[in-house]
Amino acid sequence: QVQLVESGGGLVQAGGSLRLSCAASGGTFRSYDMGWFRQAPGKEREFVAGHRWGGGSAYYADYADSVKGRFTISRDNAKNTVYLQMNSLKPDDTAVYLCAVRPGRPQIATTDMVYDYWGQGTQVTVSS
Repeated sequence: QVQLVESGGGLVQAGGSLRLSCAASGGTFRSYDMGWFRQAPGKEREFVAGHRWGGGSAYYADYADSVKGRFTISRDNAKNTVYLQMNSLKPDDTAVYLCAVRPGRPQIATTDMVYDYWGQGTQVTVSS
């Protein structure tokens, strides 16, 4: 059983930045695949960024096209925490952001159905 708790959401003006955190408890954090998803009102949940362990000290990241160059996913294994640094925010980024986890696989999953555990989410609102 893995528990995930997100934090760091809030209200920000367009062009601003936020850093989301997702603290995990339970399991072997460093080997997990971690994902950030978001869901806006009336829309389906969508992949934002993923981070997987490649063995040893190697980690790999992947991003949705809509956030490439603006968002960065990273993790701190000592703190069992994954981060999402969001820069140059746009009103279209407004959504509830959720982190998710699954045991490590050879590829980052962009489909929400394959993740096993989810946090409750944190609201991000970007004003124009």
